[in-house]
Amino acid sequence: MYKTPKAFLITDIICIILLLVFLLLLPSKLFKSPTSFVVEASNGNLLSAAIASDGQWRFPVADSVPVKFKDCIIAFEDKRFYNHFGVDFLAMSRAMRQNFRAKSVVSGGSTLTMQVIRLSRKEDRNIWQKIYEMILAFRLELKYSKQEIIGLYAANAPFGSNVVGLEAASWRYYGRNAKTLSWGEMATLAVLPNSPSLVHPGKNSNRLIKKRNDLLDRLAKLKYIDQGTANLSKLEPIPGKPMPLPQNAPHLLNRFKAERASLEINSTRITTTLNEDIQLKVNAILKRYNNRYRSNDINNISALILDAKTGTVVSYVGNIYQPENTELLSHVDMIKASRSPGSTLKPLLYASMLNDGFILPHTLIPDVPTQIAGYSPQNYDLGYDGAIAADKALSRSLNIPAVKMLQQYKYERFYDKLKKLGIGTLNQPADHYGLSLILGGSEVTMWDLANTYMGMVRTLNHFNAYKGLYDPNDYKQATYYHPKKDPDKDYERNSFLDHGAIWATFNAMEEVMRPGDEGLWEQFSSSQRVAWKTGTSFGFRDAWALGLTPSYVVCVWVGNADGEGRPGLVGIEAAAPVLFDLFRLLPNGKWFETPKTKLKKIKVCKQSGYKAGEYCPDVIEDWVPVAGEKTAVCPFHKIIHLDKTGTYRVTDQCESVTSMQHKSWFILPPAMEYYYRIKNSDYKNLPPYLPGCDLSGGNNVMELIYPKNGASVYIPLELNGTRGKIVLNAAHRNQGSKIYWHIDHEYIATTTNYHQLAVSPPPGKHTLTLVDENGERLVQVFTVMDKDKKK
Repeated sequence: MYKTPKAFLITDIICIILLLVFLLLLPSKLFKSPTSFVVEASNGNLLSAAIASDGQWRFPVADSVPVKFKDCIIAFEDKRFYNHFGVDFLAMSRAMRQNFRAKSVVSGGSTLTMQVIRLSRKEDRNIWQKIYEMILAFRLELKYSKQEIIGLYAANAPFGSNVVGLEAASWRYYGRNAKTLSWGEMATLAVLPNSPSLVHPGKNSNRLIKKRNDLLDRLAKLKYIDQGTANLSKLEPIPGKPMPLPQNAPHLLNRFKAERASLEINSTRITTTLNEDIQLKVNAILKRYNNRYRSNDINNISALILDAKTGTVVSYVGNIYQPENTELLSHVDMIKASRSPGSTLKPLLYASMLNDGFILPHTLIPDVPTQIAGYSPQNYDLGYDGAIAADKALSRSLNIPAVKMLQQYKYERFYDKLKKLGIGTLNQPADHYGLSLILGGSEVTMWDLANTYMGMVRTLNHFNAYKGLYDPNDYKQATYYHPKKDPDKDYERNSFLDHGAIWATFNAMEEVMRPGDEGLWEQFSSSQRVAWKTGTSFGFRDAWALGLTPSYVVCVWVGNADGEGRPGLVGIEAAAPVLFDLFRLLPNGKWFETPKTKLKKIKVCKQSGYKAGEYCPDVIEDWVPVAGEKTAVCPFHKIIHLDKTGTYRVTDQCESVTSMQHKSWFILPPAMEYYYRIKNSDYKNLPPYLPGCDLSGGNNVMELIYPKNGASVYIPLELNGTRGKIVLNAAHRNQGSKIYWHIDHEYIATTTNYHQLAVSPPPGKHTLTLVDENGERLVQVFTVMDKDKKK
């Protein structure tokens, strides 16, 4: 019968609608069940995993399925898998005949494709549901490749208990990657989705072995393996009790869970940049030290290793993971925790002052008792050098010189520099930290600290590659996964720290004596050159060690996650030995190249480290950062006038100018001189004045070390309840001189040579007057605070 055009149109519309319905049958995402978070090493091996939110061990779909599993599952479930379009009608007719004869279900005709559909739907099945599954299976074949379909099956098939998917099953039952399983092991797993209840330790063993052995014989019959391999595989044991999954990077796993959305990673699986071998060895080293430190109630330790060449994470151990001991707080990721940095920021101040032209590498810095607005820093050894070269102060981690340098540089400027360098925990105004910023008065994370130093390393490494220019991306944080593409290079003429300042800083950091080596490490050619720094926070709460080479940055923290301090928790003793054990895991390499175009050779006073002035007798040429040209000339070498014998100082009032000798002399201020000459036997005191010379006009022969002019002091009570005393301390340039002490114009006492005096003046403002035997006077004021008014 002839159809009208209208009938053709209706027919076409119906066909189009049916086609659209067919095409839209499959959801965009076939499986919506939550998956486990999985962290893999750079070689693809499993480091850590977390159970899915529904209590199942279910890994995300893998990129590839092991060939052995493909062969096993096809031989067992669907031998014509590659020859049908989702439905195997031959298999279905065979199954129907067998089931009819047996009057029960003894065989199934479902293909792997149909089983994928059934796994995704999880609905009660009847004849209509099965027909619908066949249609969906055909649709699935049109959308996915055969390899993708097997991948979906391998990732979502049940393997007994709460184990879903081949990869989770391989780790739970064999403790290994599925790609490493033998034929016997893979055949065992291949028969489980068909009967997942077979896996019960001590139960159903014979049934499981029979099903596996039958599959091995079938593999031999289908020529996947030879019969000899099949027979040997039958001798392999079947799995028993499920094994715990590896937890070799649990803190990085938690970090990935927290950051996955911001990293724009869709999968809950990530292949990281971590080196599996190094990660496992770092875990072992930290565990060994942790066992030792636990005897002193030091419970936590962490380490981070960054590859400076690639800007990636090599090892990430946020803590010693001991979940069975909850009181140890081992779940806390100390790499992300904000802690006091101790002295680990001192190299950044040293580099900043070199970069901005405040000092040269060996400039003398005061190291004397210091009080600044009530703040009195102390060196770790409680001693004083009087004056010490800036690089030596850094290598010895002296606190007072660091505070003096920050006072000169200004803590506000340093605060801004730290923020630019990547220290992201400075959430208070600069005034909140003040000068304590350089001694651990702020907080920092190991992540920020290591990344800041890595930025410096990368900047220096790229000196030649970038032809002396700077890439701000060098200070970008390290990544623990492979990003899609490298950031665009954006070279600039200036950076936060220039090449010369960084190079000089790393040289100073290399001079530190290593723990236990007593300097002998330099005699061994196999020893790595490492620039490093330790840190200890106030109250012995944090012990730090940070080291770097052109290839790696390593950071170690030791302490208690709850902030409890412990005696002996010191960077050089607790963290530094760990640091060098970790460096022994890493390959040696060349040291940094000297950035000569970013250095300038200038004349430097050998004794003071300042730019040489006209009176400096011993001048050397030294490579310094370019900004070193802006530094001041040596203030300590001055011309003095001696009599013709060279024994006494004279003036034109007691000696004719023609009879005088004019000589350059190294003269430190009295307080610096007082301590400097104790440790420097070659320091020459100024000659005394010739008797009868007029000394009027002041000669700066005395200096009050404590208290400083205008200081406020507090006198505490002793243990017995009596009022204590303060110790006044002064320095005189001439040894053996007498000083007469007066408080509020009343004579108190006389001291000779060693000028210290214990007094207990009442609360209020006082005038302190010092007079030496030559009539030189020093007048200063100080205030004793009232206990009742002390805040």
